Amino acid sequence: MPQLDQAFADAQENVNKLTSRPDNDQLLQLYALFKQGSKGDVEGKRPGRLDMVKRAKYDAWAKLAGTSSADAKQGYVDLVARLTQG
Repeated sequence: MPQLDQAFADAQENVNKLTSRPDNDQLLQLYALFKQGSKGDVEGKRPGRLDMVKRAKYDAWAKLAGTSSADAKQGYVDLVARLTQG
């Protein structure tokens, strides 16, 4: 598990070095995978419909409910790797 944690930490650094901005769907996926990997399942109330950004983030994270921390971290690492290559 320490290798995955290191890869996850490295991916967090690499995401800040991307040469082009990911599209909105990729940004939401990065957010959701990061939060699921570091915090677990989403908690709290879903934001109201007037706060579209927070609501979209909440919904993206909520879709990953039940995903293990290790799977979410690996998904984040893989997505960052794809974004840095492309």
